[in-house]
Amino acid sequence: MSTLDSNSQQPGTGPFGVVQDGTQETVTVLIAAFEGWNDAGDAATDTLKLIREHLGAREVFEVASDDYYDYQYSRPVIRRSLSGEQKLHWPSTKLSRASVPNTNLDVVLLHGWEPSYRWRAFTAQLLEQATALDVDFVVMLGSLLADVPHTRPIPVTLTSDTEQLRTELDIEAPQYEGPTGIVGVLSHMAALAGFPTLSMWAAVPHYVAHSPSPKAQLALLRRLEDLLGMSLPLDPVVEDSQAWERGVDELAEEDPEVADYVRQLEEAKDTVDLPEATGDAIAREFERYLRRRDDRD
Repeated sequence: MSTLDSNSQQPGTGPFGVVQDGTQETVTVLIAAFEGWNDAGDAATDTLKLIREHLGAREVFEVASDDYYDYQYSRPVIRRSLSGEQKLHWPSTKLSRASVPNTNLDVVLLHGWEPSYRWRAFTAQLLEQATALDVDFVVMLGSLLADVPHTRPIPVTLTSDTEQLRTELDIEAPQYEGPTGIVGVLSHMAALAGFPTLSMWAAVPHYVAHSPSPKAQLALLRRLEDLLGMSLPLDPVVEDSQAWERGVDELAEEDPEVADYVRQLEEAKDTVDLPEATGDAIAREFERYLRRRDDRD
């Protein structure tokens, strides 16, 4: 596991030390998301799935499901192919790995189900694998239901227990107190084990809590692009997000009480976010445009 200081010494590389020519020492970032309680609208796990499919990530480890899951709570699922062939999918937690072309970045993708029991052993096993895979940083993804309007950009909150990441990204330490899920537990244990760790949570409008939630997924993907200096195929997600927003607009118009509630949320959001509609937000959009143009060239 590389130190944060060694990665941050490279000029202009950002907090994770990723560069575009791929000639520097490899930086390995573990990105994790879990189904269920930590995944409103499936936004976090859908984000991970898109990255995995785009990069063609190869599976490198699977947790022994029988050791951690109660199948009466986390039920296996039967699916059928177009030809009618039946396949049984068990709840599981898997690690896959891929290299991002033309960069020095490797990603380890952790996609799992929240375990039913033995959480300490579960997290210890995952962190053991992270060490074996030379992970330098850990990014935990989550999504939660919140009082936010569907008509505005989805808020994404970044926090970190790592002081230098907080300084470089200008973010806060976690302030939450109360019950937590496996995302919170794994984030805490990873930081204790010495991994520089970042948590990233998207806020899903609580009045449209069903899955999927493409606008929240898009917000997470864009923040990951900015943080890691990578380019992802976002056009289909943008289209899904626009269609989702139009659909919610139509539903709100049919119910005056919901429409009035959305307007109240919009007013509150606009008051809070007014300063954000300036320098930093415009700069991020311009950097994203330049990166995509370079990829096309």
